[in-house]
Amino acid sequence: MSKRLLWIILILIVFGLVVLSSAGIEAGQKKFNSSYYYVLHQIEFGIIPGLALMFLFSKFHHKFYKKISFFLLFFVLVLMILVFVPTLGQGLKGATRWLNVGPVSFQPSEILKLAVVLYLAAWFGGRNERIKNWTYGMAPFFIIMAFIMLLLVLQPDVGTLIVVMCIAGGIYFFAGISLKQFLGIAGILAAIVAVFIWVEPYRLNRIKSFINPSVDPRGISYQINQSFVSIGSGGLFGLGYSQSKQKLGFLPEVVGDSIFAVIAEELGFVGAAATIGLFVVLCFILIQIARNAPDKFSALLVMGMNMWIMSQAFINIAAISGLVPLTGIPLPFVSYGGTAIISLLGGLGIVLSVAKRS
Repeated sequence: MSKRLLWIILILIVFGLVVLSSAGIEAGQKKFNSSYYYVLHQIEFGIIPGLALMFLFSKFHHKFYKKISFFLLFFVLVLMILVFVPTLGQGLKGATRWLNVGPVSFQPSEILKLAVVLYLAAWFGGRNERIKNWTYGMAPFFIIMAFIMLLLVLQPDVGTLIVVMCIAGGIYFFAGISLKQFLGIAGILAAIVAVFIWVEPYRLNRIKSFINPSVDPRGISYQINQSFVSIGSGGLFGLGYSQSKQKLGFLPEVVGDSIFAVIAEELGFVGAAATIGLFVVLCFILIQIARNAPDKFSALLVMGMNMWIMSQAFINIAAISGLVPLTGIPLPFVSYGGTAIISLLGGLGIVLSVAKRS
């Protein structure tokens, strides 16, 4: 099973680099005077260190990560707080999500996803029936999640907030709580997101553009309308690799959360369906690893990673297709982002460790 997982990871990495190489040509040339800036930067500062971390993490016994999970979460939360320090934090497009340490800039919220997976898997993996008790199960869960949510709200980072809630809700559900408890928690978390969206005008505008994409087509609805043009232009088999017209300055966030639209435009419905198919294959492999996991902690860890990847992939593809509001959530393995791919591959390295012992 570990070999199957490794193969699908490598296929997704190669596919992502091929897509990014095409999608980033125009944007890279305009911004950095290099057509292949984004793909080369992704390889150098994302894929290479990410693969190194994945193979390193796969060598340790998975129980080691249970022991360090609390310390990792604490460390990441400190990093999350440091982004608000003026001399360390870096703002971008109205959000403070980046941390500068010497010549290195990274996004602590991406590392937070892995820390949450490990910590909650360790927490619920050692509580068994006590998770149904308010004092031992639900109260600590809500306290931890409330603090994490507060930091994400202050940044603000609604995309990561949604993904973290999907991870937490998924681990809590697979840990063995009742359906009634799960629905109650899901309702509370959904209400928090609704309030978070309502109090910020630009997030509310995304809801408006989702409900009616014709509203302000050159303003709040511009990205989704350009995505529709990209997807519609692709047809069944696409315009051909590297033949996208929308990436030539029309489609916003072309190497970020809009990259699936480029896939649909260049590779058509067939290519888009194949992309979804790769994630489905990965999902089933992770489920199989979780079923054969040697203990509850490792099973919850694998399902937490599954929730992380699949929630991001689903929300990204659904948003860019107009099925849910735009959130800015990137497409795993494909969208540009060094911290994101390093954290993801590091987490999958731990899953490989579990798979070897299943």
